[in-house]
Amino acid sequence: MGEKQPIVEAPVVENQSSTKDLKRVLGRGDLMGIAVGQIIGAGIFALTGVAIAMTGKSVNIAFMVAAVFVIIIALTQILISGTVRLRGGFYTQAALLVGERFAGFWTIIYIVSNISIAMYALSFADYFLALVPGLNSTLIAVLVLTIFYVINLFGVKEAALVQNIMVITMALALTAFIVYGMPQIQPGYFSGADFMPSGTMAIFSAAALLTFATGGASVIMNFGAEAKNPTKDIPFVLIVSTLAVALVYALMATVAAGVLPIGDVANQPLTVVALEILPYPLYVFFIVGGAMFALATTLNATFGWVTKPVLQASIDGWLPKQLGAINEKFKTPHVLLTIFFVLSLIPVITGWDISGIANFALILNNVLLLVLSLATVRLPKVVPDLWNKSKFRISNTALWFVSILATVTAGFQVYLLMQGLTTTLVIGNIVLLIIGALYAYFRHKSGKVQMEISYEES
Repeated sequence: MGEKQPIVEAPVVENQSSTKDLKRVLGRGDLMGIAVGQIIGAGIFALTGVAIAMTGKSVNIAFMVAAVFVIIIALTQILISGTVRLRGGFYTQAALLVGERFAGFWTIIYIVSNISIAMYALSFADYFLALVPGLNSTLIAVLVLTIFYVINLFGVKEAALVQNIMVITMALALTAFIVYGMPQIQPGYFSGADFMPSGTMAIFSAAALLTFATGGASVIMNFGAEAKNPTKDIPFVLIVSTLAVALVYALMATVAAGVLPIGDVANQPLTVVALEILPYPLYVFFIVGGAMFALATTLNATFGWVTKPVLQASIDGWLPKQLGAINEKFKTPHVLLTIFFVLSLIPVITGWDISGIANFALILNNVLLLVLSLATVRLPKVVPDLWNKSKFRISNTALWFVSILATVTAGFQVYLLMQGLTTTLVIGNIVLLIIGALYAYFRHKSGKVQMEISYEES
């Protein structure tokens, strides 16, 4: 994307917003609630049955391997977030490690990929209608989008409080599934033809798929401007939330594969087993507090983090600076929140199928992550003083090893994702890539981009 340009302080403009204005109010518990809520989504309910079809009763092992994959990819994120406060999250990481134009390019891909916010609301409506049929699904989706948009307008701390309440409720629902299911597991779980029926490679293939269920904690990097102690808390939360949720998933998967015959649960949603093992009132609680709250917590967390990189990009001039306005009372980026809210409403109201856009944007996001992983080797060069003081400082050899390992793992993810692409989606990837590159080039050339230093010592 061109030779890296040094980032310099933008000229001071009266009343100009800065990510320094955001409230630094999120503690480790708040970040943990956000991360757990982001990780636990529709994936566990939809993909467990698919993974059972691939691995049989060894699906629990596949979930733990998936967590290892996620953490390997996150190693470079742990290193940089443990070294500096990234007020613009991944955007700042892109600007710092790769360069200004790449940051602009990254911004365009990021905005397009997050049009898929609507899918969380639509899936929430599907679960709601399963319990209360006859209502209008569009109305339900619009209502849930509006609720979490308004909550996030009132401040990140308030949204975190709501998140923590929903996460606790969700934990109770998932625990009920495990507690009621474990005694009903049939004897001989770890033996017989249904355990590792297709060998070790099937477990790795299923684990690659299950990274969609176990991943997500890395989004807390976008809360760097609002965390009280990001260099300590963000790396901790990245690791602990991923491993903790994966362990819960493994226990749930053991129940899912061990109560009913494999043929009855393979390629089936988790609700099939839940209906079998839970009393009906608890089954309803599992659907509401588990499935529906899993989507609600992901939606709430997304409204919290989705604006922060674009906020910094707007402040830097990649987008009109007016978009980066911060509400004086609540210290929230109300303009950008409203824009993402409206963008998420469009597919809901029009019935537009956005799954294709979400799929190819996901691939491009992984490509960008691949670039950022490799660029982490530049940390000692771009922030030498902070790197030397970092608790995560490692030798240059180890840094190269970690960066290459994360890059190769991210590349493997891209390869797996590419397997399911149609020709149309491949062309779509190329077109979006070109549009992003051209936009970054001409916007930068226009002279409107003046980068603010958006990283600092915690």
